[in-house]
Amino acid sequence: MRRGYVDTAMKRRDLLKGTLVAGAALALPGRLAASVVPASVAPGTPRDRLLLDIAKRELMRAGDAIWKHDIVGIADFGLHSAKPRFHFVNLERGEVRSHHVSHGIGSDYQHDGWLKQFSNTEGSNATSRGAYVTWEWYKGRYGTSVRLGGLDASNNAALQRYIVMHHADYAEPDHLARYGRLGRSNGCFAMGTAQFHDALMYLSGGRLLFADSLGLEEDGSIQPVPELAMYDRSPLDFGPGPVASAF
Repeated sequence: MRRGYVDTAMKRRDLLKGTLVAGAALALPGRLAASVVPASVAPGTPRDRLLLDIAKRELMRAGDAIWKHDIVGIADFGLHSAKPRFHFVNLERGEVRSHHVSHGIGSDYQHDGWLKQFSNTEGSNATSRGAYVTWEWYKGRYGTSVRLGGLDASNNAALQRYIVMHHADYAEPDHLARYGRLGRSNGCFAMGTAQFHDALMYLSGGRLLFADSLGLEEDGSIQPVPELAMYDRSPLDFGPGPVASAF
């Protein structure tokens, strides 16, 4: 096994173990980490319990940028696009529902279903990592879409890049059944019709969407990173907190 692969896997384990044990210590600014209260044991799979803690952590970090705290969306781009990796985390019920979501062309030039890099650069057609606030829905070039505002330095160009949530034929179950992977977006969070209906109903209007490469399997283990998909998956450096310029 190559050293780079081992180092990458260790980084990803380190990225998540604090969340599992302490309930949301992952990548928090220092002034918030000390105030986190460990979450009570929740029902569901080990992955679901991790996702509940990550959702609570990200809500605390985002602060007043988010005004609806009932449901959080978490896009886990550390998994292959054939797997349900967009999670609707219902904090009121302690439940998680998982759907499919596409990543950007610029994040997967080989079109093998693995995200290999993030980018916040206009014209990159890549997925960006970080926290987003979901704004209103509107009618655009992709039909009904949900506008997003990037809250971190890693995704604060979302608005001018037109990074949104929308429906796409290449994210439908029949596309996945035919090709074994989803198609790619221009950096947007593209979903099938039924999945996007859920996003439109339950995630728009001031809620939190968090995207990163976590690689969380249902049993709580971390998906090994294929050599083709290796890149820096170390904990995301958020800096001092959500950026005011996103508004």
